Amino acid sequence: MQRINYTPYIDKIQSAEKAALLINNNDILGVSGFTKAGDSKAVLPMIAERALYEELKVTVLSGASLGYDTDANLAKNGALHKRLPFQADATLRKSINSHDVLYVDQHLGQTADMLQKIDMFKIDVAIIEAVSITADGFIVPTTSVGNSPIFLEKADKIIIEINTSFPETFLGLHDIKVLKKQPNRDIIPVVSSDTRIGDPFIKIDPNKVVAIVYTEMPDSPAVISDPDEKTKAISNHILEFLGKEVDAGRLTESLLPLQAGIGKTANAILAGFTTSRFKNLTMYSEVLQDSTFDLFDSGKLVFASASSITVTQKCSDKIFKDFEKYKSKLVLRPQNISNAAEVISRLGIIGINTAIEFDIYGNVNSTHIAGTKMMNGIGGSGDFARNGYLSIFACPSMSKGGSISHIVPMVSHTDHTEHDVDVLVTEQGLADVRGLAPVERARLIINNCVHPEYRAQLLSYFDKAFSLGGQTPHILKDAFSWHTQLKTQGTMQMNSYANCDV
Repeated sequence: MQRINYTPYIDKIQSAEKAALLINNNDILGVSGFTKAGDSKAVLPMIAERALYEELKVTVLSGASLGYDTDANLAKNGALHKRLPFQADATLRKSINSHDVLYVDQHLGQTADMLQKIDMFKIDVAIIEAVSITADGFIVPTTSVGNSPIFLEKADKIIIEINTSFPETFLGLHDIKVLKKQPNRDIIPVVSSDTRIGDPFIKIDPNKVVAIVYTEMPDSPAVISDPDEKTKAISNHILEFLGKEVDAGRLTESLLPLQAGIGKTANAILAGFTTSRFKNLTMYSEVLQDSTFDLFDSGKLVFASASSITVTQKCSDKIFKDFEKYKSKLVLRPQNISNAAEVISRLGIIGINTAIEFDIYGNVNSTHIAGTKMMNGIGGSGDFARNGYLSIFACPSMSKGGSISHIVPMVSHTDHTEHDVDVLVTEQGLADVRGLAPVERARLIINNCVHPEYRAQLLSYFDKAFSLGGQTPHILKDAFSWHTQLKTQGTMQMNSYANCDV
């Protein structure tokens, strides 16, 4: 059969509907997929369909978010008991915040380690998308690797979805290495972005395979807005900062390997490099977006390593039509290697990630609205922030017509402490807080990053807190007053700051 080079699998070909019947109530599923790329497009939707008519609840582990409406339908139809380690779906988000679905928000580099250390998440079934099957019955993944290798190792049963919408030339794109259980783990010998240490396929036990399902559906395309004035300004501030680092002799014009999060701001920041002074750039990241391929086309980028490729439809049409043009410049790895602290530290990654809000001392909230409502999750930002050469966080200074300031006295939820943050940037400016005491950081952040409509208000808070003393001055009764003001009055702006009287 097409793309199956291991004869014993032929008899296991079946429909998605039939394969979904192999899933039992309360099963724990390990599924491929990382930021909409390489996910199950046939069996998981059928599981959601089954949940409409019968009692069926499952726990779903993935690499990161799934594409199309898979997470939404699983949540809406009541099929989800627990979800981890990341999601980015509005319907699932609502179910999480209403306690209908349990959610474990996790550093993406740590999920595989957790599965090796504890038996809480014993994988009943792995559902993995493949471009083809090798002569030994091994899996050649599609556009992501994510946590698929560990799921396949730990699973009792394996269902493979062969997606014929991707070219068979994907063979050779991946670099698969399954790390040993801690402690006494071997060194991960990645010494540059283009280092390969494993196999171009995922080795499995063929006896675990219970079903093969064919699909022909491309990944759910990313939806990324064009850079606007704010994101362009943020990009320019970062480029100017990195240029100064080069002029000071701390970096070369090739910089160090770049990592960037997903979404509009991250994509716009990377897009700015296409017309910058920098050259011979490399990436060691989690996700490759449109901007990665624009950098290849501009001649600025020479190699990119990640765990998935997540692009818009226009970019997808371009790169997969002429994939050989890019293949030799790419590698996709398991996410516990793409996000490994050891490798991130060794390579000296420049991490650029986005924030929901940050405070005057440099603490960053990446996950929760007003401290309680989950947005998406921490993803891999913590892996890179804690271990990289430079940790940069960006967000707009203000939004919702001026009703929200994204720089506040104290973040309502802390994902990244001030100890793991080097640079903060908004469209207003950039604060390099390396080597600064808290009170120095506060003045720099207020003066450089805060929107003018909020600068006096935030300075008033800091001055009053400073007058009370303390290494990190705060007025505890007023530290979250901006968030409560937003909830009760619909805006963080205050006519006066009398409620900060001490």
